[in-house]
Amino acid sequence: MQETNLELFPTASPAIDVEPGRKLTARVAALYAAPFDRFETGPVEELHLSFDGIPGDFHAGATRRSGGREPWYPRGTEMRNERQLSLVAADELATVAALMGLDEIKPEWIGANLLVEGVPHLSMLPAGSLLFFKGGVTLKIDGQNKPCRIAGQSIAEHVRAADRDATALLFPKVAKRLRGLVAWVEKPGIVRAGEEISVRVPEQWIYRA
Repeated sequence: MQETNLELFPTASPAIDVEPGRKLTARVAALYAAPFDRFETGPVEELHLSFDGIPGDFHAGATRRSGGREPWYPRGTEMRNERQLSLVAADELATVAALMGLDEIKPEWIGANLLVEGVPHLSMLPAGSLLFFKGGVTLKIDGQNKPCRIAGQSIAEHVRAADRDATALLFPKVAKRLRGLVAWVEKPGIVRAGEEISVRVPEQWIYRA
């Protein structure tokens, strides 16, 4: 085994800031799925997951087409689908609703698949975090789900906003880092409502060149 050159990582170096990994326990509070032609989801008791995500779901597939989130590709470029599932937390949605002057924002309005409880600041879980479900499924977090106007439009319609365009535009502004996460299926199986989740947060570091 090749030895690590410790001189590359001096203990007191300001360029290296490493946080150890940790484990958390969470629970599936609710589950949702969407028809293949619809962004909004509806409540279900279980999700049957394959390597493509939720079969027949709006976001299912091993690949997807690039959009505004990937300006480095021409729009419509086929790429790996790391956005198979959307995860949200009730406390974060409540915060966003309050910032928008609304009574509530339901997970299904913004296309969520899993409502997760028990993880503080869910949206801040780092990329690479693993979610091990008691039933055997494993999801891998790709990163934060950036809020968009499409979700804002859905919210505006459901709350019957007087100015729907203003409400739709407000959501991306106030929901940054509170809109939840996107993930992909690392190990398929069935996820059930109420199921326990073991969350493994990887070692983290701040890269400063």
